[in-house]
Amino acid sequence: MSVIILGLALLVAQAMLALAMALAAWRIARGPRAQDRVLALDTLSGTAILMTLTFGVRTGSTLYFEAALILALLGFASSVALAKFLMRGEVIE
Repeated sequence: MSVIILGLALLVAQAMLALAMALAAWRIARGPRAQDRVLALDTLSGTAILMTLTFGVRTGSTLYFEAALILALLGFASSVALAKFLMRGEVIE
């Protein structure tokens, strides 16, 4: 019984995360300002990390957890680089 509940909870979580990713992608495409697009990109990377983790829980493979860690590092670095670019106009001084 608990395996069925876990499978159903993972399915609902993945559906909600897919909806969040679609809305973040829509904000990236239609954001009125660059700051909105950067925030949407950060949200998209966060939801991609969570989606990868839910796939890892569903399959039981540790490879997905390592991939989520790499996505987290890349998402943080890209957010910092884009924020620095928006504030100063250049990334490397």
